[in-house]
Amino acid sequence: MDRQPSTNSQPPSPEETAKTVHDDSRERGEEFVRLLMEHESSVRMFLRGLLPTWNDVDEVIQEASLVAWRKFDDFELGTAFGGWLLTIARFEAMSYRRRISRSPLVFSDEVWEVLAQESVPPDTADNYQQHLETCLQKMPTEHREVLLRVHSPGAVIRDVAVQSGRSEQAFYKVIQRLRSSLLDCVSKNMALEEEGC
Repeated sequence: MDRQPSTNSQPPSPEETAKTVHDDSRERGEEFVRLLMEHESSVRMFLRGLLPTWNDVDEVIQEASLVAWRKFDDFELGTAFGGWLLTIARFEAMSYRRRISRSPLVFSDEVWEVLAQESVPPDTADNYQQHLETCLQKMPTEHREVLLRVHSPGAVIRDVAVQSGRSEQAFYKVIQRLRSSLLDCVSKNMALEEEGC
């Protein structure tokens, strides 16, 4: 008598379940590594626009990668991994900035927020940073020092204005002109560089 397979399907054995979970985890891990490698250079360039040194970038990218791996189960495959990773990296950079806030040149939280939200595209961030540093050096010493004082940790505009002998309102106008001048310099230098390519 031929025996027909039972229509009652048995649940998978613990060994089969473990193998399936292991295979799924391995595939998910491989997908994470592939996506991370695909987007890491863009994230590094984005971070370099926010952080003072490449060593800082290395530390933050490592932390951001760990956080992304821990949260990868929440990530929906097929959506924008690069944007998701940039968001994580941005928050890790802000956290890192708080830890190193004793450095001589650390921007205020408000400036950091503006930089992070309006950051130049990752592929031009390093170039932008170089032009920014060059333009800062070209500024008259007094102007450069005013900008650096305003963006130093714990700086209060009112106090810096009083120290400079100006009213707060007049000082805001000075800062706006200096920032505008700095941005114009960076934009012109980048445009000239692009024309030369």
